[in-house]
Amino acid sequence: MSELKNILLVKNLNSEESAKRIDASLAETRVDYEVNIEKQCVVVMGNSDMVAVARKVLNDLGFMIL
Repeated sequence: MSELKNILLVKNLNSEESAKRIDASLAETRVDYEVNIEKQCVVVMGNSDMVAVARKVLNDLGFMIL
């Protein structure tokens, strides 16, 4: 079975600084992810539990998920 890819569109993810903040926080979790500034999104590889963790991290950082 292939990994599920979930794309979380993140409002105002438009700077290296924002990406680094997200990267630093998600790196402390078990989430397999990729931050994409160009598309203003975070791609989460995995199941809904991983997505929930990523959403919580983004919310805790103050980012709005579209």
